[in-house]
This record gives sequence, structure tokens and C-alpha cells, in this order.
Amino acid sequence: MTEFTSKTKHLPHNVTTVYEILSDLNNIGKISNLLPQNRDLNSKMQDYSFDRDSCSFTINSLGNIRISIVEREPCKTIKFASDQSPVDFDVQIHLEETSPQATQLKLTLEAELNPMLKQMVAGIIQNGLENIANILANIPYETLGKEHQN
Repeated sequence: MTEFTSKTKHLPHNVTTVYEILSDLNNIGKISNLLPQNRDLNSKMQDYSFDRDSCSFTINSLGNIRISIVEREPCKTIKFASDQSPVDFDVQIHLEETSPQATQLKLTLEAELNPMLKQMVAGIIQNGLENIANILANIPYETLGKEHQN
């Protein structure tokens, strides 16, 4: 397995709120229109679908991809695994409370890549992981947290 890790992101939000939002993928679907738009990413990814435990999307050059949450450790880790993908991979969201109103977030991705494929896609995967970490860092957690409580 080849491992990729994002830079640590600092979120000005309570770890419980961040965890509750990210551990239910329906929330990501609710705010997809509020997330920063990345033309390059948007031109490659489309046909998003979300439910509590999974999401699916299409990447132009790869086809349909579906990932599911396979493990939740409250306020610490959310682990995803690929259900449908040309390459087996898993992704973990790591959360750490740094104060009552601050959280650190980091992503790790492990993928089954042969040496030739690794050489071809390592930069693309690392860049994509950083983009996803940036998107997760910019979610309006407090707003969603209030909606979640109602």
C-alpha cells in the first residue's frame, strides 16, 4: 500500500461538531453548493450522490467511484473504503481537538498502486488529497451543526 497524507488543517470549530457533520455524508450533499468551486476538479468530477454512509461520483477518465464509511471513532477518526473503483484505496479523516473551539484535521489515503502507476499518479493523488482537505477545512460547520440539532 502506498500512503499519502495531507497537510494539517486548523479549523476554528468544536471537534464534536466537525465529527458529527463529517460522519454523516448527507451533510456534504447539503452544502455542496457552498463549497469553493475548483474548475479543474469540477470538470473531472460529476454526478455526485450522497447518503449517510456513502458517496458516489464519476471521474471523467476513471468512471464511477463509490466510497463508504467503514469505521467511525467519535471525534477522532472516520475511515472510508472504496466499494467501486479501478484501484482499491481507503481514506481516513483524522480529527484532534486543540481547544474547545478548535480542531486539527488531516487526511490519509492508502492505495494499492504498482510502481509504474504510482509514478504516474502520485502527484495527482497528493494534489487531490490537499484539495479535499482544503474543502473540508472550509465547510461552515457551525451553521450545519445548528441545522443538525433542529
